[in-house]
Amino acid sequence: MDSDTEMHRKESSSENPDPVKAKCPPVLVDDVYLNGPTLDVNGAEDFIRESMRIITEDAVKKATDVREKVCEWHSPEDLKELLDLQLTDEGESDTRILERCRDAIRYSVKTTHPRFFNQLYAGMEPYSMVASFIIEALKPSLYTYEVSPVFTLVEDAVLRKMREVIGWKEGGDGIFNAGGSLSNMYAVNLARYHHCPDVKELGLSAVPRLVLFTSQECHYSISKAAAFLGIGTKNVYVVPSDNRGKMIPTALEELIQTAKSEGAVPFMVNATAGTTVLGAFDPIEEIADICEKHNLWLHVDACWGGAALMSAKHKHLLKGVHRANSVAWNPHKMLMACLQCCAFLVRDKTGLLQRCYSARASYLFQQDKFYDVSYDTGDKSVQCSRKPDAFKFWLMWKALGSKELEQRVDRAFAMAKYLAQEVKKREGFRLLMEPEYANVCFWYIPPSLRDLPDSTELWEKIHKVAPVVKERMMKKGSMMVGYQPHGDKANFFRMIIISPQVSRQDMDFVLDEIDRLGRDL
Repeated sequence: MDSDTEMHRKESSSENPDPVKAKCPPVLVDDVYLNGPTLDVNGAEDFIRESMRIITEDAVKKATDVREKVCEWHSPEDLKELLDLQLTDEGESDTRILERCRDAIRYSVKTTHPRFFNQLYAGMEPYSMVASFIIEALKPSLYTYEVSPVFTLVEDAVLRKMREVIGWKEGGDGIFNAGGSLSNMYAVNLARYHHCPDVKELGLSAVPRLVLFTSQECHYSISKAAAFLGIGTKNVYVVPSDNRGKMIPTALEELIQTAKSEGAVPFMVNATAGTTVLGAFDPIEEIADICEKHNLWLHVDACWGGAALMSAKHKHLLKGVHRANSVAWNPHKMLMACLQCCAFLVRDKTGLLQRCYSARASYLFQQDKFYDVSYDTGDKSVQCSRKPDAFKFWLMWKALGSKELEQRVDRAFAMAKYLAQEVKKREGFRLLMEPEYANVCFWYIPPSLRDLPDSTELWEKIHKVAPVVKERMMKKGSMMVGYQPHGDKANFFRMIIISPQVSRQDMDFVLDEIDRLGRDL
């Protein structure tokens, strides 16, 4: 089909309808004809079919081929020109739009590529991907059973199973939402409401100075939540961590006493299961003892590390998580569900989540409906429109089963262990610490620096190595590995290992490639 024909097909929908063909008199309202539909469904079907072919070929097949580039790097200004981002009054032909689709895929980072190790998510999950397609095709919104019956029941089933995995055998509550950061904000607000129920109606004037506690390794969303909710970032007391990145329970106890002596009211502790940089797990059992002693809400941010609960071999890392009041867990990370897929789970069975967030909008949550309105779960959310993200996890779980999910987790642990062993063997590489999870952190030291004495000057030079190597790998497109400083430590590489597509050969390639890219520094 040529461009002129396509443009005619699009434009014909907006021309005056033929009254004879329509078999009824034309109706004109505000200069707009209302006879018949204006969307060419057959044409739309052709476009979708052709776009799916491009997606399958470019975004699935090529993007997961280890022989292809992870990214095709361009500066922001160059990329703006390549993409022609300007929006215009007249539409473009389908042929041109399909080219836009190809360009979007071509110039995007291929996070499903076997050599993408940059973030806490990676790899292609076909069942979850298909679930995403179904969701987008149906355009559901998860607030009431009447508009989303299937996905309401799916979310309920997934939440029940996740609570069971955590160890809450007698039920609980929860909701999927748009990100782990939002889950942590849910937790802070729910903990505050549990401590001071009047805050919902009376606001901050009804509460004393509240203090929450979290480790120095926690995710930044905790301080953002404090700022967003009016608690204040200075009322987030940062608990020191040990040299492995784990919260020190005795330091937590001391800070709680300090806050009380200042006249503040402690109300919550955030423990992290799988920190972002080091992959550390706070000692939940000991922290739970302290929370029970002081009557504090215990939230466990297991967005990254929650997947270890699927493994009989590694679930000990979250020992005591069943004692938490709430847990954040992102299946889109280690378990590879398509983004976003984030659960906020609550041990409470009294409807606390509903009471905290309910606004009782009468146009949605009528109480005299013809079905059981307990399935209208949207009033537990701070969102109105909400995607059925649980379906992306449910479909892959149904396809793979718990056993295959466990094997994926165990393989990621084993692959991380292999990489750490290789780092220790190789000249010019130095391991930051033995990995506890799938985060492998290490320095690369070029030949020119290897014989220098250990000193501040040496580490200042090492600090400059990782950014240059990262720039070179991005521009070459061979792989993506993150780097960062940490406390007083110079920039180091942080490898995140998730995808079952990744092989031992890929681990070897990463170390070889870093050496190739940085030997001349």
